[in-house]
Amino acid sequence: MDPDDLLSGPAVDAAVAALAERNRHHLEQMQPEEQADALEHWRQLAITVLTAARSASGDEGSIDGSPHGRATIVLEDSGGEEVTVHATFWPEMQDLGGGEVSATPAQIAALELLDQLAGDEDHEDHDH
Repeated sequence: MDPDDLLSGPAVDAAVAALAERNRHHLEQMQPEEQADALEHWRQLAITVLTAARSASGDEGSIDGSPHGRATIVLEDSGGEEVTVHATFWPEMQDLGGGEVSATPAQIAALELLDQLAGDEDHEDHDH
């Protein structure tokens, strides 16, 4: 199986359906708006879990035995012009305090990219 298949529509839909079935008794007691909110929450949860699984698949170390870090960023259409960003890091980054984290080069690059994306949202240019 291609690890990228974990983030495909059918895989995400199956994960959400499993969560809905597991919580069916709660879902049935909810109003339609609450059901929609719950399904969206479970979709976000499913994407987070599947992204982590996708990120963790593959080699667990490099040739020299040092940690082979990963950062997986998933950009998902949220409707209209909105985009939801999901990010997963493996191995988990360690908080060193003072706003600093211990991360691999790939994770640092992903954090910088996420910072740039956040900056673009703050200074969005609608001409592109």
